[in-house]
Amino acid sequence: MMSGFDETFDWVVVGSGAGSMTSALVMRQAGKSVLVLEKTPYVGGTTAKSGGVIWVPDNALMRAAGEQDSVEAGITYLEALAENLPGSTPEKRRAYVVEARKMIDFLIANGIELARGADFWPDYYDDVPGGCKTSRTVTARYFDKAELGREWAARLRPGFISQPAMLSEGMKLPWVGRSWKIKLLLARIAGRVIAGKLTGKQWVSAGAALQGRLLKAVLAAGADVRTNSPVRELIAEGDGVTGVVAEVDGQPRRIAARLGVLVNAGGFAQNQVMRDRFMPGTQAAWSNTPEGDTGDMHVEFERVGAALGQMDQMVGYQMTRMPGWEQAFVKPPAQSLTGKPGAILVDQSGQRYMNEGGSYELYCQTMFERNRTIPAIPSWAIFDSRFAATYPIAGVKMAKHYQAWKDSGYLKEADTLAGLAEKIGVPAAALEATVARWNGFVDSGHDADFGRGSREYDKWLGDPYLKPNPALGRIDQGPYFAVDVVPGDVSTYGGAVTDERARVLREDGSVIDGLYACGVSAASVMGGVYVGAGASIGPSLAFGYVAAKHAAGMDNLL
Repeated sequence: MMSGFDETFDWVVVGSGAGSMTSALVMRQAGKSVLVLEKTPYVGGTTAKSGGVIWVPDNALMRAAGEQDSVEAGITYLEALAENLPGSTPEKRRAYVVEARKMIDFLIANGIELARGADFWPDYYDDVPGGCKTSRTVTARYFDKAELGREWAARLRPGFISQPAMLSEGMKLPWVGRSWKIKLLLARIAGRVIAGKLTGKQWVSAGAALQGRLLKAVLAAGADVRTNSPVRELIAEGDGVTGVVAEVDGQPRRIAARLGVLVNAGGFAQNQVMRDRFMPGTQAAWSNTPEGDTGDMHVEFERVGAALGQMDQMVGYQMTRMPGWEQAFVKPPAQSLTGKPGAILVDQSGQRYMNEGGSYELYCQTMFERNRTIPAIPSWAIFDSRFAATYPIAGVKMAKHYQAWKDSGYLKEADTLAGLAEKIGVPAAALEATVARWNGFVDSGHDADFGRGSREYDKWLGDPYLKPNPALGRIDQGPYFAVDVVPGDVSTYGGAVTDERARVLREDGSVIDGLYACGVSAASVMGGVYVGAGASIGPSLAFGYVAAKHAAGMDNLL
């Protein structure tokens, strides 16, 4: 044991997300001791609550499916989009694309069952150089958390899918009434459910499956994982960090880290004071992050002299405030609402101001930018009776909730657009003109204002059974409806500035020895852009992998 400490490990990890677990696997394979400290009662953080999607160019699963991709295409894509910000340099972006492929190979080699997220889940900017029009996404296969044993199964943070279905399968189910293939898929999933009940399975999917599989592997590898163990302090000595002070079993303990400390403790989305400081106007109440996402380690980074970068950024995820949204496990999403044909988004002047089919991060960023000059928070999703009968509103059918939504004031309805404009407080002439202009674009097959439907991603968000363009549909069958849309999020996007080896840097660019960061505890390698599904979980895994390899002196691990 190192002098002055209560315990000593080779590698100490703060937070229990995907990057934490990947780093722990690397270290255990290297024969090093590992301690993972999680402040909440649950393992998995925001990743467990999410879709668990990993964005990796030229990954092994793409190659196995016969897809044509390359490291250079991935780098070209990032270079076309990312700004050179403190957390995003050309060296770091290249390291991500190169090392993420190796990370996927490493996880598969260590028994983590992964699959393509979908055959068709395009990059969010698939029209720029290097963009992928099929899918660079990877997810975990659904998982029986009973394999963890009763104690650890209870400690796995719940996800939003508790069924034996891949995320890609679940995304097809809303179209069950439109396809016999999907009816057969639903029957297969039902068969799995029945078989699982008969055999005592406790299925989880999406992010919870990824975290469950990683947790099982880490425990089997012999890492020490402790919940209800918040880290209160980074111990800074000399030019570096040598350990942490954690509260374990209610008592402070000084824990030494011979090789380093990795911080992967999430962001600060649930800390309204920090949000007001770094991203004024945003709301913690609209975040999908867990209760532990309070920025404790961001404060510690500052205290030990680390540079913080991109702290004004968040991974926006638009939501609608339907009744009960405050208590919802997942805030009611509006991406699938305004991304479907026959719905548009307007500001409080009645004007449309974006491509509603684009990246959710860009969507919310555009809302904030618009709101600086024209009130746009909240904005209004506008749709008609045909839309309401065909598509879900934030994942649920309007018919089931129609009266309750109307009675609460959430759902606005009128027989005419002018009447709807009055209900939502926008000029009638402006709303009528906006809808007429949109209908003209639908008829011509081209959105001349914002290009909606020109990218494969826009079409992916739309209706695959609608021709000729899945993203474009008229709004012309009364009655007409409106619901509000606000800029929620799935995490903040800024944190400690790190280099291509995930080492935390000072303002002068020097390295703080022994301190690493990944996930949204670090300033994003994506440089202010969300490039595709899994663009925050991917870097968490990849740089957790990179950090552990570097600290263990195993850059050629594979």
